[in-house]
Formats: sequence, C-alpha cells, structure tokens
Amino acid sequence: MIIRPLEITSLTKEFTTPTGKHVAVKDFSIKVQPGEFVSLLGHSGCGKSTVLSIVAGLQQATFGGVVIDGTEVTTPGLERGVVFQSPSLLPWMTALENVALAVRQVHSALTGRQQRDLAMRYLSLTGVGEFASQWPAELSQGTQQRIAIARALSLEPRFLLLDEPFGMLDSMTRFELQDLVLELWEKDRRTVMLVTHDIDEALYLSDRIVLMTDGPEARVGLDLAITLPRPRERRMAAGNPEYMRLRGDVIRFLEHHSKQFSGEVAA
Repeated sequence: MIIRPLEITSLTKEFTTPTGKHVAVKDFSIKVQPGEFVSLLGHSGCGKSTVLSIVAGLQQATFGGVVIDGTEVTTPGLERGVVFQSPSLLPWMTALENVALAVRQVHSALTGRQQRDLAMRYLSLTGVGEFASQWPAELSQGTQQRIAIARALSLEPRFLLLDEPFGMLDSMTRFELQDLVLELWEKDRRTVMLVTHDIDEALYLSDRIVLMTDGPEARVGLDLAITLPRPRERRMAAGNPEYMRLRGDVIRFLEHHSKQFSGEVAA
C-alpha cells in the first residue's frame, strides 16, 4: 500500500462580512509527508487555525482544498484526530467516559468493558489514568488537556491536528505537554500538524515550520526545514548555533511581515 502525503492545494477561504468579502487565506499550498511533524506559524489572525479547520473538515475551502489518499476531504473523519486550545471535554462525563466515547467511534464491535479498558490505556499513556473517574470541572487545565490528547489518540488517527493546544497553559505545564506530544510522536511517528505562534515551541517540536504571511489573503511565506537532530532536549537551545540561526530566520520573517512585531511571538 502506497502511503501518500497530505496535500493542501491552492486553498482559498473567503468569508462574507457586513463590509463585504474577506479573503482570509489565498492560494495556500503545502504537502505534509507521512510521519512528518509540521507547524503552521504566524501572527495572530493570519489564518493558521482556518487552514487547520479545513484540514480537519470542520470548514470548507472556497477554492482549492485538502486531499488525503487521492480523495478530497470536506467533512471530519476518524483518520484525523483534533486537539483544540480548549480541552472541550463533555462536563457531564468523567475523564474515562470522555475518552470511551471516542473509542466507541472506532471500535464499535468491542464490548463496553473492552472499550473502557482501551480508553483507560490511552489515559495511562498520557499520564492521567489516576483521574479516570473524575469530572472535568475537578481537574486542572493541564490535566484536562492531557485527557483531550488521550481522546484524540484513542481514535488511532493517521493525522493528529493540534490547534494551539498549549496556549491556555502556564509555562511549566506547557513544557510538560510539549514533551508528552514529542514523546508520543517519537513512538509512532503519526503525521502531526500544529498551529502555534510560539517560535521556540515550533523549533523544538517540528521537522518543518510553514510561516504564513499576515492576512488578509494570507499564504505560505516561508517553508523552513528544521535541521536540528533528534531526539531533542530543551537544553539544545542554549548556545546552539543552528538553533539560533533558525530562530533568527523565523524572527526576521515575522518582523518583515508585520508593522507591529510583538514580543509575544518571539517568546
């Protein structure tokens, strides 16, 4: 079986606003190879999440689109697991029940006990098995996000789509979850697409960073290969010439494409 790349071709997304047509993204094209970790990076409002949402099938492109295995995708599918900035757990279900709900979508032939056992395995995989019987409101934001990652992984997707999943977390929790995602990716090398505005996060995690120009009509401005060796450690950033070169390339791009470059993006 030939495994093909995920292809985004000439993707354009238009919105109708009270003042007329707004073209958020225009002629956006990339290929993501099987097992590749790619980050979409740019200033807030440049259309990163719009692109990811179209890949997830939650929105439809106005022109162009997304192709997986030679077929255009226009709706959500079980081969794509999504993690949002907010955990989006169902508050009336326990952690285990939230994950088991996803497991049932893929393994409907299993018994209820088998489905719960499988859900428990994914909770344990993400380090939150001890919280299986607790309600989302009883848990920290970081723990909830680990459960959301477990839920996405329980679909056993080929593609993991991450929409700023660490953006609402404190620094220490963010680092912990970045390490978790990297550890899980190293184990199975599923294809990952991450939306972020954090340069160091993108450099630490990615094989490639796709930098987007500012909107409207945002597009690919720079497709940057990250040549840092794997496995990676956080301390590699300290005095590493290649890391500093790549970081400088990203900062220069962002400065060039914004009249009001924010320190937030460089953080």
